[in-house]
Amino acid sequence: MTEMLKGIAASDGVAVAKAYLLVQPDLSFETVSVEDTNAEEARLDAALEASQNELSVIREKAVDSLGEEAAQVFDAHLMVLADPEMVGQIKETIRAKKTNAEAGLKEVTDMFITLFENMDDNPYMQERAADIRDVTKRVLANLLGKKLPNPASINEESVVIAHDLTPSDTAQLDKKFVKAFVTNIGGRTSHSAIMARTLEIAAVLGTNNITELVKDGDVIAANGITGEVIINPTEDQIAAFKAAGEAYAKQKAEWELLKDAQTVTADGKHFELAANIGTPKDVEGVNANGAEAVGLYRTEFLYMDSQDFPTEDEQYEAYKAVLEGMNGKPVVVRTMDIGGDKELPYFDMPHEMNPFLGFRALRISISETGDAMFRTQIRALLRASVHGQLRIMFPMVALLTEFRKAKAVYDEEKAKLQAEGVAVADNIQVGIMIEIPAAAMLADQFAKEVDFFSIGTNDLIQYTMAADRMNEQVSYLYQPYNPSILRLINNVIKAAHAEGKWAGMCGEMAGDQTAVPLLVGMGLDEFSMSATSVLRTRSLMKKLDTKKMQELAQRALTECATMEEVLELEKEYLDFD
Repeated sequence: MTEMLKGIAASDGVAVAKAYLLVQPDLSFETVSVEDTNAEEARLDAALEASQNELSVIREKAVDSLGEEAAQVFDAHLMVLADPEMVGQIKETIRAKKTNAEAGLKEVTDMFITLFENMDDNPYMQERAADIRDVTKRVLANLLGKKLPNPASINEESVVIAHDLTPSDTAQLDKKFVKAFVTNIGGRTSHSAIMARTLEIAAVLGTNNITELVKDGDVIAANGITGEVIINPTEDQIAAFKAAGEAYAKQKAEWELLKDAQTVTADGKHFELAANIGTPKDVEGVNANGAEAVGLYRTEFLYMDSQDFPTEDEQYEAYKAVLEGMNGKPVVVRTMDIGGDKELPYFDMPHEMNPFLGFRALRISISETGDAMFRTQIRALLRASVHGQLRIMFPMVALLTEFRKAKAVYDEEKAKLQAEGVAVADNIQVGIMIEIPAAAMLADQFAKEVDFFSIGTNDLIQYTMAADRMNEQVSYLYQPYNPSILRLINNVIKAAHAEGKWAGMCGEMAGDQTAVPLLVGMGLDEFSMSATSVLRTRSLMKKLDTKKMQELAQRALTECATMEEVLELEKEYLDFD
């Protein structure tokens, strides 16, 4: 029987293929009293080690297929497995209650999950609850000798159907065979959606009950552009979906023709399209997709992939590789943004209830604790500057005094290197990432001292709306087109231009096809996004008339009170397909 569903369009693409149900194994168990608790602890250790090995393999695959940034979610999972407090409590429960490893594991992890989930005012801890739940499932499966679903084993064209896809599930999808996936829950900002866009696999999330309606072998038609899903479509419906898929493929082929083109609007205005990277090897994708710059190089992955602080020479080689790989095109390097969800095992950081709002990023760099680490990074960057067009960006700046302190370190290290006879480029721009509302509001003062702004919308929206974009219960508050967000962005752009400086954007919003017309109208100079979004965005910009977009932006800023009103208004100005 044919059934139609509507979900959230999470990743572009159209597919018609047989359903592959990703079924979770039965992980139920009996609580058993034991005498030999040492044997149970040994079973636990073996399951933890097996889980660690599995996740390490999945992480490596994720780095290759998704890049370093997307793979970092597995670092959080690996940290859970190695958490001495939690593992210690599980073993203590096994000993004290003389119970089997399964029961000890479940009791302690359930306690942590409940504790973290009840922290309504702490999105970071709620996200850790999800990590613990995923890891517990894997350890429990290893204790019980059960196998978790293995998406990597899919070897024919399929549409994956699941209640939800964990990051480890998504990272194992092979786009050669998996043409789309459809889930009961999830949204555009969930980890699985972000990974799907990187993999270029169509995805429709949040259908509520597709797993109850589908069985293996059913034919599924899924449209990740519109959010439409049809179970066992008719011949006519299949033909319509295939036509939509062919149209999308044709559109992508047309985008490819723009790889070597300049990014100009219909009326000839140029904008810079850049790409975000996490490692030097990501530069290949930047060039393959025709980006005009690297708008964000996240250097924290240098630290996260190392067993100890990376040396000055190690960092120099990485920065040099990126600058040379870009052949003189601009490269914006963000100084280390550790803290929050990015911890280093070799760097002792304080335990914080909400590390996203705590000791992280530039706050560490300009502290006594992080001073040596920061100076090493600045020296490496300055040495590498002669190999390309370097721009240095400081993250998580709230106060002008923070920028001044960081800039003073930069000036001191530059003077030292020059005194040592080391060549340093004389055209290095130094700017800040605008991701804290305080800095956005005071942009006019910052603009007098910085060379540029890059707006980090992911955090700016979260901090402005007080809503974690990964928390589905409050995801409705993550509103990129809310007039309050647009006004903050406009304030930053206008402040930069008033001082003759440029303003860019390096959050997901920069490649959002709904946001781009508004940002063009506001006069944003540089758009930095996932490399796979560059050509599509260039194609869109070719159709835009800047004067019309300026009128759209002005009306959105002055007439609209809600995100919905902004979206309705935009429809009046975009009359092309």
